[in-house]
Amino acid sequence: MFTVDYSKAARKTLKAMPRNVAKLICEKIEALAVDPFAANNNVLKLTNHPGYRLRVGDWRVVYLVHEEALLIAVVRIASRGDVYQ
Repeated sequence: MFTVDYSKAARKTLKAMPRNVAKLICEKIEALAVDPFAANNNVLKLTNHPGYRLRVGDWRVVYLVHEEALLIAVVRIASRGDVYQ
């Protein structure tokens, strides 16, 4: 199982959003920590970024996977239109 590390910006976004949405996003990230490369996670490899993106409703989670350290680093959490800018 991978450990999850949230960036300062990601933690700030989670605190600012509605509690039920933040809880859902955290649950999806924890499910991702069990197997980050599972096909049923709504995960895509980003083309111009070394990371991956997880889709949770209208929200996107951009993260990096460090396999040798068994770490998932959540870089950014934002709405669908703002995350890729």
